[in-house]
Amino acid sequence: MSNVIVNRVKEFLHRYPPFSFLSDTLLESVAREVELMYFTKGEYIFRKGNPASPHFFVLKEGSVYLTEEDSGKMVVKDYCDEGEVFGVLALLGQRPYVLNGYVAEDSLLYAVPVDVFDTVLKENSEVSLYFAAGFAAGQVVVRTDLSQSQKARKLLRDASSDHGLSLFMEKRKLNFPTEVLSCKQGTRVGEAAKKMQLKDVGSIVVVNQQDFPVGIITDKDIRNRLVASGLAYDVEVDQIMTRPVLTMHHESDFPGIYLTMIKNRLHHLVLTEDGTDKSKMTGIISDHDVFLSHGNSPAVLIHGLMNTWDVQEMKGIRDRAESLLGYFLENEVAIDFVASILSEINDVIIRRAVFLARKKLDKDYQEESKVPFCFLSLGSEGRQEQLLRTDLDNALVFKDVEEDKLPRTKAYFEALSQDVIQTLIACGFHPCPNEVMANNPKWCQPLAVWKEYFSHWVNLPEEESLMKATIFFDFRAVYGAKSLAEDMTHHIYQVIEERKTFLGFLAKNALLNPPPLGFFKNFIVEKSGEHQDQFDIKLRAMMPLADAARLLILSHKVLGINNTFDRFEKLALLEPKNAALYEEAASAYEIFLRLRALEGIASGTSGRYITPRSLGKLQRQLLKNAFAPIHQIQEVLTIRFQTDYIPK
Repeated sequence: MSNVIVNRVKEFLHRYPPFSFLSDTLLESVAREVELMYFTKGEYIFRKGNPASPHFFVLKEGSVYLTEEDSGKMVVKDYCDEGEVFGVLALLGQRPYVLNGYVAEDSLLYAVPVDVFDTVLKENSEVSLYFAAGFAAGQVVVRTDLSQSQKARKLLRDASSDHGLSLFMEKRKLNFPTEVLSCKQGTRVGEAAKKMQLKDVGSIVVVNQQDFPVGIITDKDIRNRLVASGLAYDVEVDQIMTRPVLTMHHESDFPGIYLTMIKNRLHHLVLTEDGTDKSKMTGIISDHDVFLSHGNSPAVLIHGLMNTWDVQEMKGIRDRAESLLGYFLENEVAIDFVASILSEINDVIIRRAVFLARKKLDKDYQEESKVPFCFLSLGSEGRQEQLLRTDLDNALVFKDVEEDKLPRTKAYFEALSQDVIQTLIACGFHPCPNEVMANNPKWCQPLAVWKEYFSHWVNLPEEESLMKATIFFDFRAVYGAKSLAEDMTHHIYQVIEERKTFLGFLAKNALLNPPPLGFFKNFIVEKSGEHQDQFDIKLRAMMPLADAARLLILSHKVLGINNTFDRFEKLALLEPKNAALYEEAASAYEIFLRLRALEGIASGTSGRYITPRSLGKLQRQLLKNAFAPIHQIQEVLTIRFQTDYIPK
């Protein structure tokens, strides 16, 4: 193999693990033995049950699915994209393939001979760890007799139960390419493609005259938006690029990058000097750089959800997410990060449930299905704080329609909501005992009715109105026309501005739950009933802080911040003199949320009720210390909103 080709193979492999762990000399020795293979769409690279090949594969271009057959139908178990390693059974022990390697798009593969890689495995424990931990596509079974040192074997055992936690344990930075291939706006696509070919990369960033990123083009964009659309190669890159390009600060830590890529389904993320698209690029990072294919990681679970319409399979994936949650909690991963990940998984399930319902109903409601609508999460899920599958709280808003069309339109959305809730319950979520769900016709309404609701609750702040406000004011758009949710938010602030005394009543309501310690510094527990002598961590610890954060954010007229942690963080900026208190409140809320989730996992319940005597001395002391900011924040509310002068 000529040096030019070897160098191109080496440069490509070096961008992806486990080859990125190799020394330059070792990588070159591997690159010299690599074989280039081409497969057309519809071919099989290998089939389940075939003897293992003497090499494994790295996807250079195209797309490969790892599949199996079920009742004559193809079921996709995993998929590979550029840089993905798969077919490693030959590496970990001569045994048949457990999945099919199906070519979903015309693909180029690098075939890496196993015998060439044996030396690498014996000498590099990081590479062994990569395969043994299941980073490669297909989630292979670890071979127990790998010839490695005692230390390496210990690493392998630890990694097999790591579930990806080491990636989140510290605010570490990633190594990423700092030389970003780019072209100016107005460049012809053909010229951009030649640049990509010369550099042997799968993407190019489009920049403006200031060299600020404005878009990105990938191999897939050229295939889907240029070739498949029949466009000429001399069109400008502006016509096919993805815009705007999402950017982050080049010093961002791993959890932030990982979460951003998951939430936005990104294959590439551009890093810039100040984190915005109004500064120069400093690097680019791909999903492979953050181990998108890693074992039981959130990204893999989300891709599993996106690849199935089977409700039982969706439930199974959500069960795996709950298992992952346990490991996150036990290993002290930041709770706001954990909550964001679980919320994203929940959101994907909700969206899939809506897709399933629409697939079933839209053919019978062709006109009504075109009406814009938005599915909303409420309460803890609206705040992105629901770690366990506790009670469902949700609603649906649809665009106002003419009066004669309203009955059939409402019938469509009620039927859709009914199907969505049935799917969510089948996935292990619990119905709301108070029926605050979209399948309740009362909470499936056009925008005008929702505005009437909000106006009524604000103008007549009775006990029921205030209770509704604490639930519905935390709504969050999950699926559909977010503009409808934004209209609702603006209406809430408008009516509060017209009746500012409402905030005083909301403050009075927030003070109904006193600090959780009695006169003798003992936990205030339930006096009777099913939960006698248990501590209600939701009612007595979490709700006072969540209610206070909501009220204070409303008083500052801040839009678009629902999460309790984010609210306290924003309040600390808005009120510097109270910053320390708000930071303590956020820390306390994290302790409560973590403890509730741990209790729920251990007891198989919602985790709401905790038996104080079951807690160790340190746990009890930690909880008691966390109660302090509740009392202090309630004092702030009492003084600021003059609650002593508000009638009961």
